Amino acid sequence: MRKLGIYVQVPFCQTKCTYCNFHTGVVASSRFAPYVEAVCREIRENKAFYSAGGVTLPEALNDAVAETIYIGGGTPSLLDPRHLQDILDAIRTNFGLDSECAGTGWKKSGGKPPHSKLAASEGGPYGERIKEVTLEADPETVETGKAASWMGAGINRVSFGLQSFADKELIAAGRMHRRADIYRAVPILREAGIRNISFDLIAGLPHQTRESWRQSLEELAALAPEHVSVYLLEIDEGSRLGKELLQGGGKYSAGAVPSEDEMAEFYEMAQEALGAAGYHHYEISNWAKPGFESKHNLKYWRREPYLGFGAGAHSFSGTERWANAHDAAGYVAAVQGGRLPVEQHEELTAESALEEELFLGLRQLDGIDVARIEREYGVALAKRFDSLALAGFVERDGGVVRLAPGRLSVSNEVFLELLR
Repeated sequence: MRKLGIYVQVPFCQTKCTYCNFHTGVVASSRFAPYVEAVCREIRENKAFYSAGGVTLPEALNDAVAETIYIGGGTPSLLDPRHLQDILDAIRTNFGLDSECAGTGWKKSGGKPPHSKLAASEGGPYGERIKEVTLEADPETVETGKAASWMGAGINRVSFGLQSFADKELIAAGRMHRRADIYRAVPILREAGIRNISFDLIAGLPHQTRESWRQSLEELAALAPEHVSVYLLEIDEGSRLGKELLQGGGKYSAGAVPSEDEMAEFYEMAQEALGAAGYHHYEISNWAKPGFESKHNLKYWRREPYLGFGAGAHSFSGTERWANAHDAAGYVAAVQGGRLPVEQHEELTAESALEEELFLGLRQLDGIDVARIEREYGVALAKRFDSLALAGFVERDGGVVRLAPGRLSVSNEVFLELLR
């Protein structure tokens, strides 16, 4: 059986952050239930929807089971816990059961799956194969009752979009939470039994300084999440702040954004601080305590199959990529009408698949097995790395090539040079 990653997109937020370039929106909570119903229907009827949308699933995916689930957004922690339970029920019903539950008869009879505390600790109340169930959450949305319901539904990992521990930076970025909310939320999750927490930080927020960034890193290390992601501020026209910066304006505290050199320095500070705190740097933007690497995100970087559900969700079969339309209202209307609005659909060529192998492989600090790629794609790659190795951008270790540790902050330049 193929083991899938399942991604569910919840494109709703309480507010739009100034740096955000995602397709998310601030809507009335009355729109949550119809959206969840549409997502559950897409999950239940996925093969028919894909067929109607012009996408034929490879035979290998027909009997695939879910191994990881990631509910992202947006801010999916805004949903009522019963909505999250409905989504997880639909996934588990349609993408596999563990051996204990397979013989209980609940699926055939239409009853609810049995709840097992032991199974819940392994990834869900009725799905040991589902190793990791992640929910993205903002600190201010965490409540004691919600956290208990999340754990009961089988969510065993929470990814926090903290971005900073400095209130001045959070306010400038348009975030709803404050530093105090972080310290309130983490103990609630721990008391609920969630033992896998991830923190996101952004290097380059308005008003960020070396001192405030160092303070965020120190406070993060003191709270000791199992996983950390550090992203550099993206500057493009897709966000209000990015557009303002490109136009040379001053709104959204654009004049207080650190320089690119400072952002690179902040990233290097994070490398040092997180390494000293016992985190393993396993992907350009990601660090983990041993054994707590994101199982779901590793599927993306290793080009393993995953299916996405919801407005704007992306999927990958191994040979094809496709994505749903981003507009949430249009998505709901389409699903209610019995069709799926597939907005993008691409059959990968050998050349584009090879580029993905190189780009995604080098993002992982373990590097890429050049011999494997040469064998699978029938190409000669060794010489493509010669100039990069001489310039100190990559390192060779036998048949493995990886980015040099001191060059991770300029990885995009390395990728562009490699793909020429």
